[in-house]
Amino acid sequence: MSAEVIGFSLLVMGVFLIIGKLIRVKVKLFQSLFLPSSIIGGFAALLLGPQVLGNALAPLAGEDSFWSTGLLTENMTVVWEALPGLMINVIFASLFLGKTTPSLKKIWHNGGPQLAFGWTIGWGQYVIGLLIALLILTPFFDIPPMAGALIEIGFEGGHGTAAGMQSTFEDLGFPEAYDLAIGLATIGVLSGVIFGIVLINIAVRKGETQIAQKQSKFSDLQKLGIREFENRESAGTMTLRQESIEPLSFHFAMIGIAILIGYAIQQAFIGLEAITWGPMTDTYVMTYIPLFPLAMVGGILLQLFLDKFDRFNTVDRRMVMRIQGLSLDILIVTAIGTISLAVIGEFFVPFLLLAVGGIGWNLLAFKLFAKKMIPTYWFERSIGDLGQSMGITATGLLLMRIVDPEVETPALEAFGYKQLIYEPFLGGGLVTALSVPVIYSLGPVPFLLFAFVMALIGWAVGIFYFGKQTVDPR
Repeated sequence: MSAEVIGFSLLVMGVFLIIGKLIRVKVKLFQSLFLPSSIIGGFAALLLGPQVLGNALAPLAGEDSFWSTGLLTENMTVVWEALPGLMINVIFASLFLGKTTPSLKKIWHNGGPQLAFGWTIGWGQYVIGLLIALLILTPFFDIPPMAGALIEIGFEGGHGTAAGMQSTFEDLGFPEAYDLAIGLATIGVLSGVIFGIVLINIAVRKGETQIAQKQSKFSDLQKLGIREFENRESAGTMTLRQESIEPLSFHFAMIGIAILIGYAIQQAFIGLEAITWGPMTDTYVMTYIPLFPLAMVGGILLQLFLDKFDRFNTVDRRMVMRIQGLSLDILIVTAIGTISLAVIGEFFVPFLLLAVGGIGWNLLAFKLFAKKMIPTYWFERSIGDLGQSMGITATGLLLMRIVDPEVETPALEAFGYKQLIYEPFLGGGLVTALSVPVIYSLGPVPFLLFAFVMALIGWAVGIFYFGKQTVDPR
């Protein structure tokens, strides 16, 4: 693969991001759903690529024609397929860089109720998924039981986690799981926005939101995804002088160091397993763990080091988030643009069962548990966790923005605190990365029982501890 092909593939990817933005500006439905341009651009690439346009034109133009692969050549598709697995490492290494870590007491007091609620939903997705796999997918469709983990990977983890797990799926002999997980992540984002807005409108009519009369009305510019002139702000703070080093280059390098720390941890675990419990039990798990959750650990360790020794505060959180956002856009547009429609078609019924099971569990948990676990501002706070559990963090933030436009409740702050404990484990954390290798090595039943116990603990803490409190956490 030549550098020219890689570079041109990136240029074309940029074009599809702009196409996605233009479509978002023109189509009212996409504006109302607040769909990210990267998702729209990804679907545009899928339609104009080899799987749709290429398959339609190949019989007319010939298999050797340029048009037989649509507007994406075979080499470009190869480049795109590799990008999601690389970008997810950047995204996870960036999660905690530039953040000031609050005390555990404050995290527990402010974010505890939402942590309990999110914990119950996340582990419950494993329970539902594994039950579907054991009772239906494996006996009737001959699908490996590890498919039961795809709901949590696709819904809680999103496109990034699904992409990061691609090599794990391949190593364990179930490469189709990647396309199924990407498909579930896409369904999750769409359903998260749609069901979230429906629930908000129902709650407003029933008076379940404490600031219902102040429900946000989005301007035309906000729906178009354009900032008003008076609300525009800088993308980041220039913490270093450019004649020394470009600040963006410095922040990119810091993220690279975090990834390298994660890589060193990964190799250390693999080496330790090879000389300890691996040969004794003939069970090897660490080999299948992807890099991205350990890159997140590398970011945490690097930030702890900076907290102690960086007296100039050179790492700016907003600058890190710009790099993270770019990586996420690249990941989503390339992951959706290269998803295998043939795999989705072949496994359509299992895919549909997992999607319906995941959506059903999330909505049921929201209906049954949210109000009982979160004592104050329960709707404003829990709607964000519902959005995250069905799509991405941005979906949760969007839904909270609708019900709490002026940030008058503790929802946003508590959501952020919850993420500090939640993300290292679920939603793309260590548990998500370990789930598939553990199910493969130890079997689905032990993991199902463990997931049930974890969900039960989250439910009990939420209902009987946080649910009994009446103090505003602010």
